[in-house]
Amino acid sequence: MKQLLHFFLIASFGIAFAQEASNTYDLKVAVTRSGDRFQVNASYEVPITVCEAFTFITDYEGIKNLPGVVDSKVLSRSGNKVKVARLLEERILFIPFEMRSELEYVEVPNKALLFEQLSGDTKYYKGSWRLSPEKDATLFKYDAQVEPNSMVPSAIIDFFIKNIVRRQFESMAELASQRKSSQKTACKL
Repeated sequence: MKQLLHFFLIASFGIAFAQEASNTYDLKVAVTRSGDRFQVNASYEVPITVCEAFTFITDYEGIKNLPGVVDSKVLSRSGNKVKVARLLEERILFIPFEMRSELEYVEVPNKALLFEQLSGDTKYYKGSWRLSPEKDATLFKYDAQVEPNSMVPSAIIDFFIKNIVRRQFESMAELASQRKSSQKTACKL
């Protein structure tokens, strides 16, 4: 069960906001299964610039403000590569589960953020964030493949993916929108 929860928490960064957020940000989430792996695709629009969006998704330690994220620390930086350690916690049926992971991110400024799990509680986790300018907003596109380290039946996995992962992206879209003013400062430097 611990590995299953790790999959859901690591799939984006955070948890929970109201259903209206998905309408406000044109949130789309699709999860498909191929063998033991899940393909997670999500997108949403936030009324911020591409620079502000990139500043948001590369604020590795700032995601501690999202529900479910207990700790997130930058371990090292080398050029455009960043190693990050994360500790996540989720409660299922009042039982707390902690999950750890170490991720490597490759930054492509104002365009993309590629990531891969180096170690952690899932067998496989790799994907990307892509940013595209829209009329008065930025389109965030998330694509990842995840292979849980679990023997939990697929019906249970599907249930959690549909309910938890969607809320994670709603939360991220809302937080990106709220942090707009602080991101503008970083983009003017």
